[in-house]
Amino acid sequence: MKRMSIKIAVSAFALGVSTIGCTPEGAGIESASSTSEARAMKIAAKAAGKAAKALAKGQTEKAVEQAEIAVAAQPNDAGYRALLGNAYLAAGRFASAESALSDALTLNGADGRAALSLALAQTAQGDWAGARDSLEAHQAIIAPTDRGLAYALAGDPVLAVDILTNAARAPDADAKTRQNLALSLALAGRWQEAKVVASQDVAPQEVDKRIMAWAAFSQPKDAADQVASLLGVTPAYDPGQPTRLALVQSAPVALAAAEPVAASEPVVAEVVAVDPVVEVAAAPEPEPQTAAAVEAAQPVVEQALAMVETAAVVFLPRAEIVQAVPARAAQPVGAERSPVRTASFAAPEQNGGRYVVQIGAYDSAAVAEDGWNRAVRRHKVLAGYSPSSMTIGEGEDAGLVRVSVAGFASERDALKVCGRLKAGGGKCFVRMVAADAPVRWASVQRRVASR
Repeated sequence: MKRMSIKIAVSAFALGVSTIGCTPEGAGIESASSTSEARAMKIAAKAAGKAAKALAKGQTEKAVEQAEIAVAAQPNDAGYRALLGNAYLAAGRFASAESALSDALTLNGADGRAALSLALAQTAQGDWAGARDSLEAHQAIIAPTDRGLAYALAGDPVLAVDILTNAARAPDADAKTRQNLALSLALAGRWQEAKVVASQDVAPQEVDKRIMAWAAFSQPKDAADQVASLLGVTPAYDPGQPTRLALVQSAPVALAAAEPVAASEPVVAEVVAVDPVVEVAAAPEPEPQTAAAVEAAQPVVEQALAMVETAAVVFLPRAEIVQAVPARAAQPVGAERSPVRTASFAAPEQNGGRYVVQIGAYDSAAVAEDGWNRAVRRHKVLAGYSPSSMTIGEGEDAGLVRVSVAGFASERDALKVCGRLKAGGGKCFVRMVAADAPVRWASVQRRVASR
């Protein structure tokens, strides 16, 4: 079976790259601060080699450790920072990966692989707008085959289909391009076309299995699920990239103008010290996550991370959970959707807007109603909104009821409300409208008042 993949090469970053001399801040790590520049270069190259070998063997903790040593020894080397970013990705530390890859691109803006990896790290954290911005800013250096699928994962399958359709028409188009196009069509809800395109490189008896796997893949429960499953990694608690590894570029020293003084007194120019600005990646809540597993996935192949075919995607057990669906959670053509159980009184008209803030998914409509009422009691920001819900029609999650607040015209507006919920200790994420329908559940306060 042909393998659908976005490849994030590591060996090209770590080996054979030129180094740039500078003085690192690596307290506690042997570096150029205590040795000559030649010694620092030797330390960095040796550590980078070990990191690349560790990645090839799937030893992610060792890879991260050695890549951090390389960056501490040669902090202005873009290749070592890109290697560190990919080591963080392999370890499921997406926030740290974003920091390292952003630094790599600051040092070398022509690194297309680092730009692609950055967009994937942002997507895995639910920052779909940031991921799309990264893809747009670096579109000239990211291959269309990779950029298209990355757009689909970042919530814009329509643009993804446009990019990949053009790429698939090229004389040198390969199976990877066609399968990326097929998956993007699936994520856009165009299942019949996805099946036709997929069948060009997949045996007839396997096509239906792939489509069913993509149907499950299109309904993740967490922002990191799709990226993690395609990369073959497991999301982990991430405290962020160590502060000592933050990129600090040389800043010009400002000299204050000297005031006129008496001739007998020397004129002294005051040096104004400029403190470096260090951005520390925020650590996500330390909630253990079970990432989607992909059949026959290889975390590292020939010193590279590969996005692989999404067969046998396994999701978290049913519970009151937060799920993240950057792309429209479409269903195959012909699939029947279970009806949403609504209250006996009239439901309001569906508000306009492409985005919803999902607060949970529940085993039944009754449990969903209870979950909504509990959320309203805990979070005043929900008081002015009416709930919407949808029921998953098939697959392992058939019957789960998603509860959300709808009616947001822009992703930014939805993110603001979700941010207020999170600030109050709640859980939520923003996704595009799928089959959500408005419902009206009587709150506990209203029930008491009616007695």
